[in-house]
Amino acid sequence: MPQIENVSSTVSLSRVLARCAAGAALVGSLAVASAQQQDLAAISNQWLQGALSQSEMQSMALRMEVQVGKLDARLNLAPCLRVEPYLPSGSKLWGRTRIGLRCVEGDKPWNVFLPVTVKAFGPAWVLTGNVNMGETLGHEHAMQAEVDWAESPHAIIALPEDWVGQSAARNLTAGMALRQTMVKAPQIFKSGTAVKVLVQGSGFVVTASGKALEAGSVGQSIRVRMDNGRTVIGTVNPQGEVVVAQ
Repeated sequence: MPQIENVSSTVSLSRVLARCAAGAALVGSLAVASAQQQDLAAISNQWLQGALSQSEMQSMALRMEVQVGKLDARLNLAPCLRVEPYLPSGSKLWGRTRIGLRCVEGDKPWNVFLPVTVKAFGPAWVLTGNVNMGETLGHEHAMQAEVDWAESPHAIIALPEDWVGQSAARNLTAGMALRQTMVKAPQIFKSGTAVKVLVQGSGFVVTASGKALEAGSVGQSIRVRMDNGRTVIGTVNPQGEVVVAQ
């Protein structure tokens, strides 16, 4: 019986020692991974600052902020003497994006992608109240404030003349920064309205009349059925006329 107890104790002790060794190895592995993450984050941040300082966004006088994410903690990358950051094809240094990191000097080359967020703060026009779709926007609808231009892929409207007098393309909510997809030129006439058609060619202009087959706004291309039954396509000018180029 004592022998059985000794064997049992020995086995239990061996298991405990094995688990301790495994735990120590895991802690060591996590420590290496953590240090590796910190090194890659520092390399990425330095590269991003340099890339942004040389980009065309620098001329826009925007206040840039960069947030570097983390790689998957389960990655166990081989040691590398030189890591090269790069911008993957199709990616932009704007909003939520990613950069590539590849080992160019190491026994086992690797390539990973690191999530990053690039914020670009600058002045914009922010709605002071809700606006219904189709409502015409005036100076009283918005005020200037600093916003993150990169929060959305749609371009910010920086100048008041580009939104005052325009109509809301959809229902808009107070606090929204005005972007190009939110407004459109106001409707000048409805479908079925009789319109004046200007047919322009090299050195001549012919005036005719027709019926709009769809609603028209300034700058919009629409179809018009002429009095002779022919259908033409033209662009609505500020006077509400449809210009057809020949």
